[in-house]
Amino acid sequence: MAARAQHTKDKILDILKRKQKLSVRDLSDLLHMTEMGVRKHLIPLGKKGFIQAENVRKSVGRPVQYFSLTEKAERLFPKNYEGMTVHFLMDMKNLYGQESVERLFARRKDRLFKEYRSAIPDDCGYKDRTAALEKLQNDRGYMSQLRQIDETTYELIEYNCPIFAVANRFKTACRHETDLIAEVLGASSVSRTMCRADGDTYCRFIIHFGEIKNAATNR
Repeated sequence: MAARAQHTKDKILDILKRKQKLSVRDLSDLLHMTEMGVRKHLIPLGKKGFIQAENVRKSVGRPVQYFSLTEKAERLFPKNYEGMTVHFLMDMKNLYGQESVERLFARRKDRLFKEYRSAIPDDCGYKDRTAALEKLQNDRGYMSQLRQIDETTYELIEYNCPIFAVANRFKTACRHETDLIAEVLGASSVSRTMCRADGDTYCRFIIHFGEIKNAATNR
């Protein structure tokens, strides 16, 4: 029964993706269900933030409620942004050389540095800084997990890589991410000991705060 209910919810999301905006009656006709049955599926979808409702006034009668997908729901549908980005980067490399690609990733790192630094206070300790970074990475879809090893050393694991297709072809993306972590945290060293782009199951960073002078060690 639960599987059937989930299947119906998926069908509603798929229909709204194709039709953009529909009323309960419209959905009822398309799904061959009662309006009450449709509403039972719309309620949990609304609570999860996948659909939104809008009241539209008609020339006669009461306003009609129309449902459409939210931005959160749009993320459920397949996208090919990574593939397109990889092709753009390959074209840029072929046209203007590897240096042009390096400059692009350097600019991305500088932009992210400003965003991250504004979210990590200068006056907080190592633990708060690394915890803030973990949250930022999780918000960006990295599925990060932080573990403190000792007073000045932390382990950061990223189980997902939102830019994996890019990093798989351009390892400079991984190097700039490692540098970004070191610079944002003000760490003495950051070493990437495992990397998904190298075939590992996740990315693993060792972050050290101490007297070591090198800014970052990249794999």
